Amino acid sequence: MKGIKRKFLRSWQMYVLLLPAVIYVFIFNYMPLYGVQIAFRDYSTRAGIWGSEWVGLEYFRKFVEFPNFWLLIKNTLEIGLYSIATFPCSVIFALMLNEVRNAKFKKTVQMISYIPHFLSTVVICSMLTLFLNERTGVFNEIIEVFGGTRQEFLTVPRYFADIYVWSGVWQGLGWGAIIYMAALSGVPQDLIDAAKVDGATRLQIIWHVNIPSILPTIVIMLIFSCGGVLGVGFEKVYLMQNSLNLSASQVISTYVYEIGIRGGQFSYSSAIGLFNNIVNVVILGIVNAFAKKASGTGIW
Repeated sequence: MKGIKRKFLRSWQMYVLLLPAVIYVFIFNYMPLYGVQIAFRDYSTRAGIWGSEWVGLEYFRKFVEFPNFWLLIKNTLEIGLYSIATFPCSVIFALMLNEVRNAKFKKTVQMISYIPHFLSTVVICSMLTLFLNERTGVFNEIIEVFGGTRQEFLTVPRYFADIYVWSGVWQGLGWGAIIYMAALSGVPQDLIDAAKVDGATRLQIIWHVNIPSILPTIVIMLIFSCGGVLGVGFEKVYLMQNSLNLSASQVISTYVYEIGIRGGQFSYSSAIGLFNNIVNVVILGIVNAFAKKASGTGIW
């Protein structure tokens, strides 16, 4: 106890500087956890949280027994796992960009690749609607040139996951590569020089020097990606959703919006959100344990 007090007195200025951040996190990240109990109550805005009747796991059971439960899980998992499968794209792009020797060309490519990240989701979905339009869309123009048949892609359920994921890759490719570019800048130059002296080609240097050097960063980012496998974003899915592709586009987040915001079923939607978070935490823990065992790198 005396040791802790002595350390505190020696560095109390640092703790004072840290205090605003601690207060902010406590107020906005931990205090809202008080509302998690809504998922276990028949919540009424008039009665308040404590005044509402405790119903236990009733709403969790209601969600599991929902007729479209497995469809929601399937669609969410399909999009989530598909997105994780494209995870290497940013890594590959960073490795390729790192090999560019022309500084002006490299900066130009970086700038162009960053731009889509700063476009709002509404703008991205509007662009997709225009590009994929059956009559005037550029993709249908190209398909027709090669003798194919025009079609309204956004109304075909089997194309929904492809459009969602690959438009996301296009939007986030450059931005996602930033952290890997930063990691690559920390690769010791003597290792690269030693590999060149030994006669290694550029591909061999990438495979045996660059990738092993940034592997811990790759593993950490992959773990975080896996932790959000059921956290498919609401906004983009909802903007791309229509009555014809509903069998592929109805995911957990859009269902929560329908019953929570539109339907006013706050307890039911809270239970689904809590269920979603618990599953994500479990997956995060499993992936982290596997990564720790396989590579020695983990987030805890």
